[in-house]
Amino acid sequence: MAKQNAVITGWGFYAPSKVLTNFDLEKIVDTTDQWITERTGIKERRIASDGENTSSMSTRAAKIALERARLRPSEVELIIVGTCSPDYLFPATACLVQDALGAEKAGAFDVEAACTSFVAALAIANGMILGGAVRNAVVIGAETLSRLLDWTDRGTCVVFGDGAGAVVLEASNASVGIESTVLHSDGSKGELLYVAAGATRIPATRETVEKGQHFIRMQGGEVFKLAVKSMADAADEALVDAGLTLEDIVLMVPHQANLRIIEGVAKRLRFPMEKVFVNLQRYGNTSAASIPIALAEAAEQGRLRRGDKVLLVAFGGGFTWGAAVLEWYGVPIPDRREKSIVERASRQLEDLVDRVRPV
Repeated sequence: MAKQNAVITGWGFYAPSKVLTNFDLEKIVDTTDQWITERTGIKERRIASDGENTSSMSTRAAKIALERARLRPSEVELIIVGTCSPDYLFPATACLVQDALGAEKAGAFDVEAACTSFVAALAIANGMILGGAVRNAVVIGAETLSRLLDWTDRGTCVVFGDGAGAVVLEASNASVGIESTVLHSDGSKGELLYVAAGATRIPATRETVEKGQHFIRMQGGEVFKLAVKSMADAADEALVDAGLTLEDIVLMVPHQANLRIIEGVAKRLRFPMEKVFVNLQRYGNTSAASIPIALAEAAEQGRLRRGDKVLLVAFGGGFTWGAAVLEWYGVPIPDRREKSIVERASRQLEDLVDRVRPV
């Protein structure tokens, strides 16, 4: 049997319709469009409306990805949602998505590695496909960070936004697919970017709410310095594991945290910015959703063609960081339906033979 590789056959993203510009923020917090743009590169971000949440946005992105892959929800075997802003502590957001999609045969769970969650989820799905545990997976990155923000803290409320992105990963006889993934962490620096209360160490109380301990807290300067080096190192490691160099990479899709961080990573790698996909000016930092949103948008804009080598690189609270190298496949698997019909007919024939075979 030919070796199976995991390839992306579908992609999609959803961004809420509500747009919050830098000029809107000038009215509610001590900041200016110039201050935000110079420090982050962000001009606007999307904010979830009432009734929208991480699971609903994940579902919308997943439906688009499944349609592109021409894969029915009933055929989905695994759903992974990467997020640090789930609907609930439990059940998992992925289980809510499984129900909303009608993917009755799919296993489902969440991955929480902050902004690195999508890369981590991709690595897990890839491993499960290569190991033969599943034949396909819907991998989602989604966040509703606007509900974790202190709208008086200009260091965080100007940065983050909401949205979801998804890809369909499938087993294929293609020569390559996901070529390498690397993941790292350093929990000693967790308090540089975290949400203190609301889980089991500091449960929700009236006092924690009054103290604003349920909001994102970030020491931006320290995060910046760690992010640039960590992302560049992860990119180098993933390329070595894939047996490639930066010259082979057609497009780098980094976590859309901050334009200065992205430029710093490109400079450290000596990688041209014209080959880096950037869309944070429109969406802000959507944490786990940023890479799949950017990847889907790059595909929609024609920036990716079949056979292109793509580098994904992320950094997030925890601290976590990682990278993935893949060859873009970007089309439905042509013979999937035919093979499934033949396999089903073969099983039915075998059952019939067993029933009529003499004892």
